Amino acid sequence: MPSAPIPRLLAPRVRAALADTPVVLIHGPRQSGKTTLARLVGERRGYRYVSFDEDAVRAAAERDPTGFVAELPHRVILDEVQRVPALFTALKVAVDRRRVPGRFLLTGSANVLLVPALADSLAGRMGILRLHPFAQCEIARRAPRFLDAIFAGRFPTRLAERLGAKLAERIAAGGYPAALARRAPARRSAWYRDYVDTEIQRDVRDLSRIRSLDSLPRLLALAASHTARLLNVSELAGPFQLTRQTIHDHVALLEGVFLLRRLPPWHSNRMSRLVKTPKLHMGDTGVACALLGMNAGALLRERGALGAMIETFVLQELERQASGRDEPLAFFHFRDRDGYEVDIVIERGAHAVAGIEVKAASSVAEGDFRGLRKLREAAGDRFAHGVVLYDGEATIPFGEQFHAVPIRALWEAP
Repeated sequence: MPSAPIPRLLAPRVRAALADTPVVLIHGPRQSGKTTLARLVGERRGYRYVSFDEDAVRAAAERDPTGFVAELPHRVILDEVQRVPALFTALKVAVDRRRVPGRFLLTGSANVLLVPALADSLAGRMGILRLHPFAQCEIARRAPRFLDAIFAGRFPTRLAERLGAKLAERIAAGGYPAALARRAPARRSAWYRDYVDTEIQRDVRDLSRIRSLDSLPRLLALAASHTARLLNVSELAGPFQLTRQTIHDHVALLEGVFLLRRLPPWHSNRMSRLVKTPKLHMGDTGVACALLGMNAGALLRERGALGAMIETFVLQELERQASGRDEPLAFFHFRDRDGYEVDIVIERGAHAVAGIEVKAASSVAEGDFRGLRKLREAAGDRFAHGVVLYDGEATIPFGEQFHAVPIRALWEAP
């Protein structure tokens, strides 16, 4: 990892939000770089820094939220604000009394959108921005261009070196800054395992009234083996003495701290035979591999696991790149009851749909586009382009609106 800070794709959006919004929240997984980004953006603008990971500070805020907020500086960074839920109401009162842009810059390791009481208290007053762990294009210090390319259908024919074992290494390394700072793969895996333990004991406990969290690490490990598969609550409940509803609640908790991701199904009025079950993805492939005890070599030996991890890896890269865009993109999967499927569907507003099928193989055949062609049929005039991402060397057209593209084009110029 380079010693100089890696520029984050989200930074321009944070600066823009501070210019016109009273409260700006950067939320995302713990250790994804939220504090570093907030301080880098805020302290250059005169913001003071306060962390609720400090027991004394947190106790003072919990004891008298209104008085605590009243004593804060004119511009302040409040770090890990989800640890003091009562503060949100006090912030609302302060903003309503003196509504100026960029007054409070918050960070949080829980998704406030999944905690309605927190989100509602600052509705209309708070801009919410999601920071992910590092994208591959951030690590490579390259501008993200793939999303523009797929909606434009712009993939010039070219050759690129196949990634091979290097792809498995990227997948196992994940994207968390502190893990990537460790050079030895075994030390990275150890960091990820410790991270999961700490996350469940701190942020999940803060969000939940569950007395015993013993089942959550085992459930998360089981989910890692199910990544990129349709969510099957019965299968997840099987090893545990837990009800289906409890498993649903646990999955929601793990999603609330960004360890899991439920990818919703894409719908179309043109087709009635679509599967309406979400897909389950791990939030980061480094976490997933560590929980499964798999390094890059093990991934290469177990092709089934590799295929699922590549799909999750591609999804996380696309969502991380999308987080830096002003224009929102929505992500889905596509599957119908006849077996046609597309791993990732991206909607740009109401007018454009793109599809991505992910293959671990080094070659592509016409049959790999069958799901994408079905998606084009369902999307009609909205369909922009379809791509099969594979671990090969050549960018190749497969008829109008379709290309086979090497996976490395995700973070290199397509």
